This record gives sequence, structure tokens and C-alpha cells, in this order.
Amino acid sequence: MRRIAVLALVALVAALLFWGLPADRSTAQWLPERNEKQTPLPPVPENLAIATFANGCFWCTESDFDKVEGVVATYSGYTGGQVKNPTYKQVGSGSTGHVEALRVVYDPKKVSYEKLLDVYWHNTDVTDDGGQFCDRGSEYQPAIFVHTPEQRRLAEASKAAFERSGKFKKVVVPIRDAAEFTPAEDYHQDFYQKNPGHYFRYRLGCGRDYRLEELWGPKPKG
Repeated sequence: MRRIAVLALVALVAALLFWGLPADRSTAQWLPERNEKQTPLPPVPENLAIATFANGCFWCTESDFDKVEGVVATYSGYTGGQVKNPTYKQVGSGSTGHVEALRVVYDPKKVSYEKLLDVYWHNTDVTDDGGQFCDRGSEYQPAIFVHTPEQRRLAEASKAAFERSGKFKKVVVPIRDAAEFTPAEDYHQDFYQKNPGHYFRYRLGCGRDYRLEELWGPKPKG
């Protein structure tokens, strides 16, 4: 009973915090340093590798992967669509076929792709293909974008393991070939660091961590 009461209190606080936020999380009125420029991605050194993941708000995905040892850089952006160099506004309309995604540049000598997959799964609602958490629409659908045959093999094997486990009735996350990746506007990059107050209110109010705990259990401390 005590656990239920605590979870109910967290949900209430989240609702109160989220109540005052605008529906569009990138509205200029509440982003003082909004910069519409989309800085091109730097080249990736040969000793590093790329992974691309989508699981809803890329602010949150970026924050989660930046904590992983061996991750060298992360870039929020758009992929999987038909329009070249889309903007946030275009992607948000749902008309371009893009999803919000994160490009992860990592050192294979320090972190394996299997580890990155594990981080991805445990930060994703694998049962929801209509969006993620409070963010609804095709641009928030989850997906794993693979860059090599080996990444595909590993991603498919890890997905199959969850399906066999019976933990979830169905794992709806597709595994897709990597497509052209367009970096998001500069104000989206490192958003959780540049606007920590709003990021915290958004993440809490969206119920992301509450839902992840329902699915996967409490995250290890530390």
C-alpha cells in the first residue's frame, strides 16, 4: 500500500508540473536561446562507430545515452522520412515520415553495441507504436536504425530474446535500415543541459520514468 501511495503522489506532482507547459515543447515564447540553425554533423573518425535510436523525445534519449561510458558524442535529429533536410516544424506535422532520433557516436573498444541496445530497450516503451509516453504521433514512434549487417543481427537477436521471454505481449519496435540523418536545430542539441529546469519538468510531467519503472522495474542506483 505504501508503494502505491508513493507512486500516486509522484503521478500527482508530475501532473501539476506538466499542467502549465505549452503543448508544443519548442515554442519560442519559453525558449530564450532558441536557434533555428541546423549545424552540419562533423565527420566520424574511423576508430569510432555510429548507432541510431528512436524512442520519442530526443531530448530524453540524448540525456540517457550521454551517461553511457564509451559514448563519445550524441546528436538529436530526424531520420527515416522522404523530405531532404527537414525542420522540426515539418517533422512535427507528421507529413514527412521522419521520426525524432538520436545519433550515437561511440568507441567500440569501450562500449559494445549490445550494451547500447540494452540501454535503448530499458528506456523505451516497447509496447507502444503510437508514440512514446505523452508524445503522440508518427514522429515519436520507436525504432532501431541499423548501420551494418552485424548491428541488424544483434538488434534482431535482442528483440527476439524479449519476445521469447514473455515479459511483453508484443514488442512493437521495428528494426530498420539506417537512412539519411538530419541534425535537429541547434536549440535542441544538449537541451537537457542548456535548459535543465524545463527539461526536468517536461520529463517528469510526461510520465516517462514512471512508465519505464512500470515496464522494467526501478533503475539501479548510481
